[in-house]
Amino acid sequence: TIVPYEYHKFDFCTVDESDSPVENLGQVVFGERIRPSPYHLSFLKDEKCKSVCQRVYNADRKEDKDRLKFLKKGIANNYYHHWIVDNMPITWCYDVENNQKYCSRGFPIGCYVTKEGKRKDACVISGKYAEKDTYYVFNHLEIKMFYHQPSDAEWDATLGSVGGRIVSAKVIPRSIKYPEKGPFTCGDQSAPMGIPAEVKGTIKLNYTYSVTWEQSDVKWSSRWDYILESMPHSNIQWFSIMNSLVIVLFLSGMVAMIMLRTLHRDIARYNQMDNSEDAQEEFGWKLVHGDVFRPPRKGMLLAVLNGSGVQIFFMMFITLVFACLGFLSPANRGALMTCTLVLYVCLGTPAGYVSARVYKMFGGEKWKSNVIFTAFLCPGVVFGVFFLLNLVLWTQGSSAAIPFSTLIALLALWFGISVPLTFVGAYFGYKKRPIEHPVRTNQIPRQIPDQSFYTRPLPGILMGGVLPFGCIFIQLFFILNSIWSQQTYYMFGFLMLVFIILIVTCSEATILLCYFHLCAEDYHWWWRSFLTSGFTAVYLFGYCIHYFVSKLEIHGAASTFLYFGYTFIIVFLFFLLTGTIGFFACFWFVTKIYGVVKVD
Repeated sequence: TIVPYEYHKFDFCTVDESDSPVENLGQVVFGERIRPSPYHLSFLKDEKCKSVCQRVYNADRKEDKDRLKFLKKGIANNYYHHWIVDNMPITWCYDVENNQKYCSRGFPIGCYVTKEGKRKDACVISGKYAEKDTYYVFNHLEIKMFYHQPSDAEWDATLGSVGGRIVSAKVIPRSIKYPEKGPFTCGDQSAPMGIPAEVKGTIKLNYTYSVTWEQSDVKWSSRWDYILESMPHSNIQWFSIMNSLVIVLFLSGMVAMIMLRTLHRDIARYNQMDNSEDAQEEFGWKLVHGDVFRPPRKGMLLAVLNGSGVQIFFMMFITLVFACLGFLSPANRGALMTCTLVLYVCLGTPAGYVSARVYKMFGGEKWKSNVIFTAFLCPGVVFGVFFLLNLVLWTQGSSAAIPFSTLIALLALWFGISVPLTFVGAYFGYKKRPIEHPVRTNQIPRQIPDQSFYTRPLPGILMGGVLPFGCIFIQLFFILNSIWSQQTYYMFGFLMLVFIILIVTCSEATILLCYFHLCAEDYHWWWRSFLTSGFTAVYLFGYCIHYFVSKLEIHGAASTFLYFGYTFIIVFLFFLLTGTIGFFACFWFVTKIYGVVKVD
């Protein structure tokens, strides 16, 4: 499941939450709700089997039965605790293949053994969790705190040997069945606390923890390294980059061959030859010079999509720049989402400007409709889907459900800042003179000859998205892991490089296909250029389906709806981004080649 819940929803030990820290906008949107913990740690003070609280469940009481049922549901669905100590996540480290350790942010609340005796999830760590159809609660935590003592003179003079900086916090969750009376013992030989599927009588759950402090040589500035190093290694990332660069070099070679050899030769001969029959026989793309800039159908919609795409492009680029500079590190919780939202809101001006310029170039006159659609169409689609997803989270009682006040704040940002800025951008866009084309458009449209299978619109669009997707699919795996599998994504330098490669690949693939279609005397390139590179988003959606089926064990209609709802938002924004890149690359290409050829 991907429906998160508050800590106290599972009837764990709680304390007064009136002093809970205030989350920023990004944390609220991501569903992070930070609450104070009943587990108290004192620096350099070890604890042994310290009791936190006791929970008693009577099977004859409906309230207790419902609480226990919800706890068992959370165990069966492998829910995790997510704790923070000194702004560091408490991690659960365990062995994986090749004698390596993987450190997970958070740790499971328990584990379940099926009716067939199959030990699921964390139950595989110990042979004691073996009773069929039983839910084991991890009610004891062995917390190991690591600290570093700097050796500089100023530190020694002020704090001496009693001071230090926390560099990591690790936990080993265990299930222990405590006796009814007597002191608690937390030895390794203790029997586990199992909850049967059918509970009879009364069950008592005692929650305890132990704490040990250990000095570490890891410096405070490197305290995140052990978490990041347990993630997939950078050699896979470099393989991804090399794979993408090979694709880029291949496409660049093709484009260079066309631009430097074919087009250069074509243009030279067009400007020298008077024999129109020879020109028609050899060079088909000049024949459509009178129609190549003919405005497309649904020009307003195309202008609106390009305006929104420019807004997303600059939002992503600036966000990646900030991330590469270290302003959006994992330690700054919610900073990435906050930055993204603020940038999107503030970049309404480029969206309105570009949409107005493109629409005016198409000869459109309904400028009011154009600017309204630019301000509301694409953001409205995203907000509408997001609101539906939030309704589902509300019905599930999830902590990820955004409060009504935050929704009002998001609407205020949209209507109070983004919409006015879009109108300002559109105002300046319409004030500018229309974009002049290098050739005139004929009054009578030229008839397009019969096309071969490869030069028809659909095959070209299908082929256009393959290579850009090939450049990003490995990086996409890590991004989806960070979203759905609670892994930390930190390789923003790689992501920036892949983003640049994506821009180049989308541009070159669209230019290549546009050239082939123009040679086939098909001048309907406006929409095709947008859809050719935008079709990369369809392959992205297909990969997300593959990830859902092969990597995630999600059950339930609500979780499935949430996954594909959020996926739709990502795919839609990616469609606008890649489509806009392809459109303007193709527009530059067509303007360039028809601007240097002599036309009667």
